[in-house]
Amino acid sequence: MSKLLIFTDGGSRGNPGPSAAGVVIKNDKNEIILKVSKYIGETTNNQAEYEALVLALQKAKGIFKSHKVKKGNLECYLDSELVVRHLNHEYKIKDEGLQPLFIKVWNLTLDFDSVKFFHIPREKNKLADEMVNRELDRQERNESLF
Repeated sequence: MSKLLIFTDGGSRGNPGPSAAGVVIKNDKNEIILKVSKYIGETTNNQAEYEALVLALQKAKGIFKSHKVKKGNLECYLDSELVVRHLNHEYKIKDEGLQPLFIKVWNLTLDFDSVKFFHIPREKNKLADEMVNRELDRQERNESLF
């Protein structure tokens, strides 16, 4: 396994508001090998999109390591056009809150042979979106218990 397909989504309820990240990682045969979500606290939608990508890159590194692949290739699919255009150097990063997240993602990409970023429509990112909403629903239920 030398290539992984990564689908990420981040979302917040409110902007800023409670936020979560959703990640789906597939092998090069398009088989799901990992689904994970994480509550990330109060952020904006764009920050959540970056945090989802950070989580995905960290997980991908672990997957390659567990398969004894030194590095590997990634194709990252996001429904955030802004984040993809930042990472493909098409847009400047004007929001100071996104700059450290961009640097974090960029540094993580150094752990791979190649990383490509693609924008996809939301309809093609449903599973990662479901992961975000499931995590936010779980967080709301936990908060309502206290």
